[in-house]
This record gives sequence, C-alpha cells and structure tokens, in this order.
Amino acid sequence: MVNTQLYQEVLACLRDTVHRKRPELWENQTWMLHHNNVPAHASLLIPSYLAKTSDIRCAPSTLFSRLAPIPSRLSSADIFLFPKLKTTLKGRCFHTTEEIQENAIRELRAITESAFQEAFQQWKKC
Repeated sequence: MVNTQLYQEVLACLRDTVHRKRPELWENQTWMLHHNNVPAHASLLIPSYLAKTSDIRCAPSTLFSRLAPIPSRLSSADIFLFPKLKTTLKGRCFHTTEEIQENAIRELRAITESAFQEAFQQWKKC
C-alpha cells in the first residue's frame, strides 16, 4: 500500500534519478511531475516536501485540489499503462510477489517507445 512516507521516498528517488540520468532536464528545469489527488499524493506532507525541494515542479492539473474527484484527474498511467498491463496479465496465476514483478516488468519492457510517446501526447491533450 502506498502511504505518504513511501510516496515521499519515491519522489526523492525520482528526483535523484532525473538529476543523474537526465541532467539536461535537471539543469534547465524542464521536467514536471504529474500525479493525482489520491490520499498519499495530497497529504499535507507532500506539498511541504515539494516546497522544500523546489526543483520538483508539478504539472498545473495536479496541484493538490480536493475539489475534483480522482477519476477526472486520471494520469496517463491510468488511461494507458495499467490497462495494457491488466490485459496481458489478466487470468494468469502467480504464486509469489517476485513472479508478479518479473511478469509486469517483462510486459512493461515490451511496450514500444512510440506507444509511450502516443500516450504522453494524449495526456497533454487532456
């Protein structure tokens, strides 16, 4: 289960990864975080953390609004990625968490770069 503490750790890892693997985006501050208003994301600790680490910018549609219900703020992962995973993994039996992870990773790696780019373009239209 993703709670505020885990999500903050994920944000710190993401921040470090962008800094290390995409230094050009880090230096000119052109990368943005898109997330929705699920409780772990909208906890009071997360905006505070983001304010302290001013190098993480949020996409305008994700600014911690409690006015809109979660379904109206679906991310591209909700629209594109999770259905692809569910379709390929549906009906299969896994006996361990490791099996689930291995199969999910294999399916994620099978998604083409152009499919990810198309999903991103669709997200930008929203």
